[in-house]
Amino acid sequence: MTTASARYVFGPLTFENMQSDTLLHVANFSTLFVCMVLKFPQIFVLIRAKTSAGISLNSLLLELVGYIVFVTYQMYYDYPPPTYLEYPILIAQDVILLLLILQYSGCLRQSLIYIFLFVGGWRLLTVDKLVIDTAMSLCTFISAASKFAQLQCLWKSKDAGQVSALTWALATYTCTARIYTSTVTTGDMLVLVRFIVMTLLNVWVLLTVIYYQRQSSQKKKD
Repeated sequence: MTTASARYVFGPLTFENMQSDTLLHVANFSTLFVCMVLKFPQIFVLIRAKTSAGISLNSLLLELVGYIVFVTYQMYYDYPPPTYLEYPILIAQDVILLLLILQYSGCLRQSLIYIFLFVGGWRLLTVDKLVIDTAMSLCTFISAASKFAQLQCLWKSKDAGQVSALTWALATYTCTARIYTSTVTTGDMLVLVRFIVMTLLNVWVLLTVIYYQRQSSQKKKD
């Protein structure tokens, strides 16, 4: 093969690889940036309203479990940090939300019990490969259960006034971006299935929140 023909064959491939790398970096860093503020709208709504009506405590607890399992799994198998770096940030924000919900529910003392359980559970995950693999296989079901718990809370209360639609919209974007980054970097089917399911359920919760908020606005106008 001549030098000219080699340039012709490998040139476009190099350009495509560069484009793919750029898109991967954009997806990773945009996800990280969004997750740095993802829960802030919900935190601000709670602080302003001083009530957790419409927000499911069970949903938040299950979400925390899912986050802890997922980030532990990624770290256990030495996956690239950019693919999971946002999860410690999300865990910290969820802890703040948990404390606010417990405070406005008059159950702040229970926070010590939850902290003990979460720390103990996290340590247990790394005891053996079988434990972390089993936990990860259940992670999608745990995270899905957290979304259904929030949906059930909304259906029961028919009130989304204290639920931030922006937070759920941002969560939908981050899961969508992670479908791409996971496909390109690890190709782990457990991880991919989790993000696909989470994206669909986040959209469902988002639409439900918007529906009840619009209904509430219409009632106020009437």
